[in-house]
Amino acid sequence: MSSLAVVIVSGLSGGGKASILRALEDVGYEAVDNPPLTMLEEMICRGDRKLAVGIDARTRGFDANDVLNAITRLQTNPGLRIQLVYAWADDSTLLRRYTETRRRHPLAPQGVVADGIAAEVVLTEPLREHADLVVDTSGLPIANLRRLIERYFGAGSDQARMVVSLVSFAYPKGLPREADLVFDARFLRNPHYDPILRPKTGMDRDVAAYIKADPDFAKYFSLLTGLVELALPRFVQEGKRYATITIGCTGGRHRSVYLIEKLAKHLTSCVTAKSADRTDDPCWQVFVTHRELASEGNGNSFLSDRPVARRDESDLDRIAQGLSVQA
Repeated sequence: MSSLAVVIVSGLSGGGKASILRALEDVGYEAVDNPPLTMLEEMICRGDRKLAVGIDARTRGFDANDVLNAITRLQTNPGLRIQLVYAWADDSTLLRRYTETRRRHPLAPQGVVADGIAAEVVLTEPLREHADLVVDTSGLPIANLRRLIERYFGAGSDQARMVVSLVSFAYPKGLPREADLVFDARFLRNPHYDPILRPKTGMDRDVAAYIKADPDFAKYFSLLTGLVELALPRFVQEGKRYATITIGCTGGRHRSVYLIEKLAKHLTSCVTAKSADRTDDPCWQVFVTHRELASEGNGNSFLSDRPVARRDESDLDRIAQGLSVQA
């Protein structure tokens, strides 16, 4: 008998929780937003269909540790499969969203919105630390957020496999907060200083050849893949459903992009080999995101919904256009 899927969605006010709940509703979940915390366990245990529950600072009796304790008790029920999703955005994005909607922050009804945001970050931090999936909606188009939720929780998702997200980024713009593993590619030779290669990206062949020509590239990539191959099976053994591996460089356009693409192909080949040898190996699904290329509006590089197994180049041109994510 299969277990009943339950997704608890929390996070920062204005971080996209309501959008995630709507996306879950579209893939077959019954969505309930902001029920009293005292009713949470009874409501979930009595459910007979997939359920998505929104809980945040507005919830009556909200306490992050109480929520985590309730989840721990629910996870002892073999008939339930509980997952916790935490939605957030950076301070500037949250402030802009509150300015646009003219809503009051639940923790600063008469005060400064920034103070309410700071208080809520502290209040919900335990949930972020224990979340199965952390979603950064800063600058994420609503259409891509919906497809992200469909990827993880929709009918086509493979619940037996851990989802591995590979993310390239630029160090000056900050580390991805959802990262489980972070690698630094800034010591490799930089195509930025070649005027012909500068406007290109790590997905172009001549850029790739330039980076591979670094005398330390092969050794570095071998060490990187060795560590990843050591960590991922242990993540699976621990029951981890999502893992994020990030590689950063200075601009997030060349070295990190190429390394993420190469790592993605490597991990995909590992999945293929394992599947051929062991039909019971849960393995993992691999997806790619190039954060800085996406933020530049480079449509052909907005790959947040691209599974690596899909090799057709035309897939890179299927870009979603959407509005900014709202709570």
